Amino acid sequence: MKTKEEKNQLVAELSKILKANEVVYITDILGLNAEQTSQFRRLCFKRNIKLQMVKNTLLKRAMENSGKDFSGLFPALKGSSAIMLSDSAKAPAALIKEYRKKMVKPELKGAYVMDMVVLGDNQLDFLTNIKSKNELIADVLLALQSPANNLVNALGSKASALAGVLKTLSEKAA
Repeated sequence: MKTKEEKNQLVAELSKILKANEVVYITDILGLNAEQTSQFRRLCFKRNIKLQMVKNTLLKRAMENSGKDFSGLFPALKGSSAIMLSDSAKAPAALIKEYRKKMVKPELKGAYVMDMVVLGDNQLDFLTNIKSKNELIADVLLALQSPANNLVNALGSKASALAGVLKTLSEKAA
């Protein structure tokens, strides 16, 4: 059993980790045997996702001390919990979905993604389809670029028609 000082140190470390991450998933991996858990951990490592088992009470304290509003995730802090941390909003969801083609677990309990809280395993599809900030910026630029291209093309065809008329008029005047 950990001493109070060790628990406080763990809460401080978790708080720092939570503060630094915009993507935090809470999952339940209880029920996976040792080999399955190792396999899942290796997949997480390959995809740059950090997986860490946590005690719910310590995680809740760390969430409260992180400076972010994780209160929407508090109902998910029951039973066995592991946190998944990633730079990509949808990478953990995609990994869970992929792994569940073979296994029943892991189960998504909740996620904090870019200041948004999502609860429940039924939100897995939503999270796999979420776009990153860079993808959204690219979509906006593409949408803005399309009307500009249409305008340039329209002006280009009218400009060449106008040039043709001017050429004809100049030839007639000469």
